[in-house]
Amino acid sequence: AWAQFPRECVTAEALRSGVCCPDLSPGSGPGTDPCGSSSGRGNCEGVTADSRPHSPQYPHDGRDDREAWPTRFFNRTCHCNGNFSGHNCGTCRPGWGGAACDQRVLTVRRNVLDLSTQEKTYFIQALDMAKHTVHPQFVIATRRSEEILGPDDNTPQFENISIYNYFVWTHYYSVKKTFLGTGQESFSEVDFSHEGPAFLTWHRYHLLQLERDMQEMLQDPSFSLPYWNFATGKNICDICTDDLMGSRSLLDSTLISPNSVFSQWRVVCESLEDYDTLGTLCNSTYHALKVGQLGETRLEMWLDQWFNVFLDHRMSLNAWKSVYLTHLLFIPILQTVSETQWKASYSDPTGRYDPAVRSLHNLAHLFLNGTGGQTHLSPNDPIFVLLHTFTDAVFDEWLRRYNADISTFPMENAPIGHNRQYNMVPFWPPVTNTEMFVTAPDNLGYIYEVQWPSRNFSISEIVTIAVVAALLLVAAIFVGASCLIRNRSN
Repeated sequence: AWAQFPRECVTAEALRSGVCCPDLSPGSGPGTDPCGSSSGRGNCEGVTADSRPHSPQYPHDGRDDREAWPTRFFNRTCHCNGNFSGHNCGTCRPGWGGAACDQRVLTVRRNVLDLSTQEKTYFIQALDMAKHTVHPQFVIATRRSEEILGPDDNTPQFENISIYNYFVWTHYYSVKKTFLGTGQESFSEVDFSHEGPAFLTWHRYHLLQLERDMQEMLQDPSFSLPYWNFATGKNICDICTDDLMGSRSLLDSTLISPNSVFSQWRVVCESLEDYDTLGTLCNSTYHALKVGQLGETRLEMWLDQWFNVFLDHRMSLNAWKSVYLTHLLFIPILQTVSETQWKASYSDPTGRYDPAVRSLHNLAHLFLNGTGGQTHLSPNDPIFVLLHTFTDAVFDEWLRRYNADISTFPMENAPIGHNRQYNMVPFWPPVTNTEMFVTAPDNLGYIYEVQWPSRNFSISEIVTIAVVAALLLVAAIFVGASCLIRNRSN
């Protein structure tokens, strides 16, 4: 299950029927084994799309293909049984492998700086290979649903795209503006993957998509995406070296060093003006990659904040509200936040969308500046992968440490795309936020090798400990004195 759409489904016939249930083994001809039904792997069923209300900051219901995803394109898809997965039920769910998908699989995501020289080279070469390898299964739409069959109503508007650019495109598609028509300003206060509670679940699946695509590309099921621990109190990018993500060019500080393989990378999805005014979508056209200078934002204050605030589930509600409720680098402490508070919040505590809010996750992008600092372009910079794997690592630690309850994830009235049961845009077959709100080692087949700092005690906890210690000391003195008096009496 990855994203926009399998090649088998982008025919005029399939688009008109709204059915995307490809054959797994069509031995007797087309349509004879939809979803691997002949072997019990899955069945072709109706799509379930969330119909619960979203919050009011999106007032254009009926104008965006991403609403009730993916029903503007398809209303029937494969529902896979057991541990089977994929657009035709031909693969296994994350965490499972083998021909019958009955073998547990667990990969380890490690700190990129802890990799050996050979491992670093393998990772960088794999990224570059993904940038230049056409995705073997999926293609991207280049027009909206009402124009998807082309001017002659019989020519589907889809393109091939590379594995890595596909990763970029899915992110772009989730954040793009809502086109309201020629001559009208596109609506910008909408985001299906940021500024709401689905930020973490969406990006978790986004990374899982890339990791599994690269495993298949490399024919290496043990391949895993490393992470970058940027919460170190430093004001330098310690992975911006030519053996990793590329240093700055000495000739042009807005570009990557020519000694890095990434200096040859070019970006996709840069033509925002065309997308917003003409109603077109990003396609596979390349532009010039520019990764800017490191910004002036310093990271020196981050270490105290990122762990003590965002992993401490005991933080007060007032403190939580002061740093906003959604789209932070690390998962909110849901135990202390009511569902009403979550629902009401979007970037701004009043519920108003505010892209200027600078969460810690945002600061990391801004620190990198250049391509990495622009939401619609940010995955073009491969540092995006390492930044978000660390974000996911903290999310997973929070889920594990506090045994997080999915009931705290809002069922309705979250920003559009962020309700608990919403199918995350534009992943395919449909996958909900709920399915990613789970601990990774037990459910998704990967684990992070990371040493978390110990939690600092709050002032109230310190006072409590001091009082208890004092009472124990007094008790010990009393017992000792009693024994001494008793001995003297005897």
